[in-house]
Amino acid sequence: MAEMRILSKHLINGFYTVFNPVGDLLENANIHPHVVTASGFLLSVITAWLFWKGYMFWGGITLILAGACDVLDGRLARNTNRTSRFGAVLDSTVDRYSEILVFMGLAAFFHSAVMSAIIILAMAGSLLTSYVRARAEGLGLECKIGLMQRPERVTFIAVGAIIGALIDVIFGTQQPLLKLAIVGIAVLGNITVIQRVLHVRGQLKNGVEKEQ
Repeated sequence: MAEMRILSKHLINGFYTVFNPVGDLLENANIHPHVVTASGFLLSVITAWLFWKGYMFWGGITLILAGACDVLDGRLARNTNRTSRFGAVLDSTVDRYSEILVFMGLAAFFHSAVMSAIIILAMAGSLLTSYVRARAEGLGLECKIGLMQRPERVTFIAVGAIIGALIDVIFGTQQPLLKLAIVGIAVLGNITVIQRVLHVRGQLKNGVEKEQ
C-alpha cells in the first residue's frame, strides 16, 4: 500500500530540525532519555489541565513541547547508545498515557455528550493505530502507514487549539476549529486503523503466496 500522509515528510523533518539544537544540548549535558520521556509526560499532564480549564492557546503550546520531547527522547537514546527494548516499551506506553490525558482534558472542557462521544472515537482511533502497528511488528511486519499518525494528531489538536483560541478572541466563537480538528482525528484516525489492518493483511497474504 502506498504511503499516504496528511503531513509531508519534509514538514515533519522540518519540525525535527527546529529542535536539533535542543537535542545537541541534551546530549552534551548527558541527560538520560528517560528524563526526557518523563518531561514529555509531565507536559502532557499540564496540557490536559490547561485544556480542562479552557486555556487553549497555552495548552496547544505545551502540547507541541510534549511532542518535541517524544522526538528528542528517541534521538537522544540513539545518539548516546542508550537504546534498549525496555526503553522502547516504556516510551510507547508513556505516549499512550499522554494521549489519553490530553483527550480527557478536552472532554472535561467541552462537557458535552456529543463531544465526549467524538473524543472517545478519536481516542480509540489513536490507540488502535498504535496497537495495530505493535501487533504487526510482533509478527515481524512493518506497519508505519496511514493518514492520521501521531505527528498529525498532535498537529491537529495543537493548531486547532492555538489558532482556534485566536479566532475565538477575534470573532467571539466557541472553539469551532478545535472541534473540527477532533472530528478529523475521530474520522481519519479510525480510517488509519483500517488502512493498517489491510496493509498487514496484504503483507501476510503476499507472504503466504511467496511460501506457496
